Amino acid sequence: MALTPSVPEALQWLCQATSDLQAAHNDIRRCCPNWVLFKVYQALEKVLVAAILCRGKAFGSPGGLMGLARWLETEEPELRGLVLDMQWLCGCGVDGKATQYPNYHPFPMTPSEAFPSVDEEEVLMKAQKVLVILKDHVGRK
Repeated sequence: MALTPSVPEALQWLCQATSDLQAAHNDIRRCCPNWVLFKVYQALEKVLVAAILCRGKAFGSPGGLMGLARWLETEEPELRGLVLDMQWLCGCGVDGKATQYPNYHPFPMTPSEAFPSVDEEEVLMKAQKVLVILKDHVGRK
């Protein structure tokens, strides 16, 4: 289904991003950091798409969280710093593939074993910061 660049559609994506981040919060300290990271990835992807949709113009997918963040930061100078936040989050393991698929890790490691030292709460705080910044951005459109 094609996306309709508009504020109403952006708000729909923003609502789901908020729900995804809450789902990530529900998984903290439940021995599944890969699921926390994956749900944060899902929330960030949706909030980035929301910020792009509220511009009211069609866009091509610029490639992953980093591509979306770079595109937004270029188009919306007031979002300067977004790329740095995304780099930090991705560096912590926020990813749509490595959190789910064993082939992204050395054999015999699985995603559930791959992120033992991630600070889930710190990741969630940074993701929440990004969500608030982009929610405010959408609200100004």
